[in-house]
Amino acid sequence: MEIEKGDELCFVDLNSSCKKPTLHWSKAVLLNIVLSCISLITAVLNLLVIISVSHFRQLHTPSNILLLSLAVSDFLVGFLLMPLEIFRSSTCWVFGDVMCSVYWYLTGNITCASIGNIVLISVDRYVAICDPLHYPTRMTVVRIKHWICLCWFYAIFYDTLYLKDLLIKPGRYNSCYGECVLVINDIAGTADLVLSFCVPISVIIVLYMRVFVVAVSQARAMRSHVTAVTLQRSLNQTNKSELKAARTLGVLVVVFLLCFCPYYCVSLVRDRNSSVAPNLMSVFFLNSCLNPLIYTMFYPWFRKAVKLIVTLQILQTGSCEVNIL
Repeated sequence: MEIEKGDELCFVDLNSSCKKPTLHWSKAVLLNIVLSCISLITAVLNLLVIISVSHFRQLHTPSNILLLSLAVSDFLVGFLLMPLEIFRSSTCWVFGDVMCSVYWYLTGNITCASIGNIVLISVDRYVAICDPLHYPTRMTVVRIKHWICLCWFYAIFYDTLYLKDLLIKPGRYNSCYGECVLVINDIAGTADLVLSFCVPISVIIVLYMRVFVVAVSQARAMRSHVTAVTLQRSLNQTNKSELKAARTLGVLVVVFLLCFCPYYCVSLVRDRNSSVAPNLMSVFFLNSCLNPLIYTMFYPWFRKAVKLIVTLQILQTGSCEVNIL
């Protein structure tokens, strides 16, 4: 890395020091304030989801347990990854090579777990809509917890293999002191594109298209005058909430695609041996902020739970038994 005269160095005593970022201070301050606010909102909103589902027993359903797992990964993004990414992209990295490797390892683990949670939520909605009679036996809380554990263990195992070179030799991709970059080669980049994006997205889209077809047919059945009145009432009572949850899943999937596609689409055309762009990582993490906002818009129980949490009513004896639905 060439150092020109007048450039400010991260470490003035080192000849191999990186240059400090050249972004104008006013733009840097404004950008950091905006990203910091997004990070704070992400952490707070997802923490509210975690407290809501954990505290109120009425919310201890398989679907909500999956939302809890997704909220945990999104909370870690807002509380941990986004602040580190803001620091990494706006100033010199002063935490050393080991912490740089830890940062990329945590980024991979948490992101992979988020994608896995979205897939599990899609499977849950698929069974609820397409096979409602067997849903209570197939999607139990215990089974869902086992799936979530497998999802997180898979994320740890996958990223250990994916980033093994960086973990073995921290800082191997840094060209100078004060830098924290991740360089992805052809084989690892292609494998990650397939396993972390193409396969999960294909599963999600296929499942949701099936859910959409069945949901439309059920809606038509409920409106049909040929259907018996008793059947209409049964379908209306049992499937109304499931259809609404399916619509919520559709919004989650669209937001997921909008946030993740830029990163993986650029990875198709860019040089595999180049580092990951900070602006792409910011869009990547934005999904974690939007998920709880979707819950706020579509789930009345979440708004009720937030009100009880903010007013500290959850500290009262027996508050966990409150009717929240």
